Amino acid sequence: MKASKFSEAQKAFILKQGADGMPVADICRKAGISQATYFNWKKKYDGLLPSEMRRLKQLEDENNKLRKVVADLSLDKEMLQDALRRKL
Repeated sequence: MKASKFSEAQKAFILKQGADGMPVADICRKAGISQATYFNWKKKYDGLLPSEMRRLKQLEDENNKLRKVVADLSLDKEMLQDALRRKL
C-alpha cells in the first residue's frame, strides 16, 4: 500500500476544518485530496488526536504482522499433521 504524503497532524487539521463548518469541497481543493479520501479519513480518524492516530497505525501494522505469523504457523501445523498421517 502506498504511504500517505500527509502526516497525522495534517490529517487531524484537515478533519478539524470540516468539523468547524468549512465546506468539504473547499477543504479538499486546498489540501489536494479527493472527497472520498476526506470521508475515508473522517470515518477512520474522526475525533482522534495525532498521537492517537499514530498509535492506531502502529497497532494496525502489528496486527497485520501477527495475522501473517498465525497463518504461517497454521500452515506449518497442517503440513506436520499431514506428514504424521502418512507415516501411520
